[in-house]
Amino acid sequence: MLPPKLVRRLALAPLVVVIAACLVVLTPGVALLSAASGLVRRLTGRGHRSRPLRVVLLALTWSIGETAALTVLLGLWIVSGFGGRLNTEPYRTRHYAVMEWFLNLIYRQAVRVCGLRVEVAAPPDEPLAEDGPLIVLSRHAGPGDSLLLVHHLLTVCQRRPRVVMKATLQLDPSLDIVANRVPNAFLHRRSDGPRLGDRQQAEQIRRLAAGLGNRDALLLFPEGGNWTPMRWRRGIDRLRRRGHADLAKRAAAMPNLLPPRTGGAFAAIGACPAADVIFVAHTGLDKLVSVRDVWQSLLNDLTVHARWWRVPAADVPRGADHETQTAWLYDWWERLDAWITEESKGAPVIEEAPAGAPAGERSAELFGLDGH
Repeated sequence: MLPPKLVRRLALAPLVVVIAACLVVLTPGVALLSAASGLVRRLTGRGHRSRPLRVVLLALTWSIGETAALTVLLGLWIVSGFGGRLNTEPYRTRHYAVMEWFLNLIYRQAVRVCGLRVEVAAPPDEPLAEDGPLIVLSRHAGPGDSLLLVHHLLTVCQRRPRVVMKATLQLDPSLDIVANRVPNAFLHRRSDGPRLGDRQQAEQIRRLAAGLGNRDALLLFPEGGNWTPMRWRRGIDRLRRRGHADLAKRAAAMPNLLPPRTGGAFAAIGACPAADVIFVAHTGLDKLVSVRDVWQSLLNDLTVHARWWRVPAADVPRGADHETQTAWLYDWWERLDAWITEESKGAPVIEEAPAGAPAGERSAELFGLDGH
């Protein structure tokens, strides 16, 4: 259960400022230690970059950027008549501008500090910036993949993203404020049981998709969370328990992806008949399952490869029965899995931690939006 909105705003927003101030004080010391450590590594022939310095610089950029964003958001609330005009189009545009500025800041720092490189492939005859609503169905694996997707939609595709994400992400102060001022869906844990909870979540997604405009894009993660081996096995077992042996067999043949949850995807597709559907696969972040994996990955630069497929609205089986729609979604999921397998061949292996180090099954969602 999340704290009330007022408590979140009054308690967590000042905490961001305190963290930023602490990091400003801490960074020079970490930089000096990293410089000394770097000299030792060069003398011993171990030329890895400083992981602590990378983490501190990213955290510093994030916290300072978040502090600046919170200040701007407070100013927008005041000049809008203390929130009276926040739902109007001019103020929505300004809030999307704040999102774009913040994500650009984090992206540029990740490029400089972590050597991040993102390569997105899409058919040249299918520009994603042309008019018409979009429903984006993406795999969800690795820290920050959703941030990279939202950044790409905002900056390259020039779209206004609507994101389906977990309600717990509202514990991040700036995301809590800006994402509640523009159309998004926060899904709560299904406390009323799986069936009723699924229907409530599907209705949230349906309402969000029904209002898509020509420059909007709904971003949805049908897997329901970041890929981990345990979640993959649980997803297959869940299909078997529900009597879907055929789907369980197909899911077991897709080792790179969790079985897609069809309810949210079909709710979005059915609510916006004019929307084209985009499928997104990516590699480069998917091996970062645990906190240890993320820590080890900071030794080297990071390259993310992504592939976008566009299905015109007329080719989406909206009028088909549920079985046909499910088969269509699984067909696409198999295509994404095959592409990931092919792209992963020859990918560099993350350096292993010393034997006995705790692995941790928990997904490393350090900087990402963990969507449903």
